[in-house]
Amino acid sequence: MNIFVLCTGRCGSRSFVQACKHITNYSAGHETRVRLVGADKFAYPANHIEADNRLSWHLGRLDDVYGDDAFYVHLHRDRTKVIASYAQRWAPVGGMMPAYRNGILRAGTHSKLVIAEDFVATVEANIASFLRNKSMTMSVALEAVTDWFPIFWQRIGAQGDLEQALAEWSYLHNSRRERTGVRKFKQKLKGIQQILFEPPLA
Repeated sequence: MNIFVLCTGRCGSRSFVQACKHITNYSAGHETRVRLVGADKFAYPANHIEADNRLSWHLGRLDDVYGDDAFYVHLHRDRTKVIASYAQRWAPVGGMMPAYRNGILRAGTHSKLVIAEDFVATVEANIASFLRNKSMTMSVALEAVTDWFPIFWQRIGAQGDLEQALAEWSYLHNSRRERTGVRKFKQKLKGIQQILFEPPLA
């Protein structure tokens, strides 16, 4: 059985995967097929747990491939915190937020906070609509992980070290760092590289 963790991003998806790496009868990965296109993008191995917030833009095709045969987790976090994180996570060139504002909405005059609010609302609505006709789902909150993660473990028949898996949630994975001058320069350089050079398929 395949398991997909659907979310907005900035809500603990990387921690989810790190916790799932303590499961021995499933593989687990975070954004493992982001550079692929076509059928390859959805060719996940069997018995795999995948967390990728970009899947919220590919739900129709995900449905075509996996439909009601997969297990879906809708991972939430306090919406105000997600919005605040995205509003501050704004690379000068490239990145999800500028792409959403300029490429999808074409709403360049609106503030970063307004765009982040719209982005989060859109992704949450996409996921909720997708899951309406699915029989194997969980809707879970990052803030209550110790309550629901053991239930998730049991529902998927996970084997491994649950105690170590729960311990992973106490670490900060992919947390937002202060944008120093050096970090800003590196982010700008990365964005320019994304525009100028097509990344190789992996």
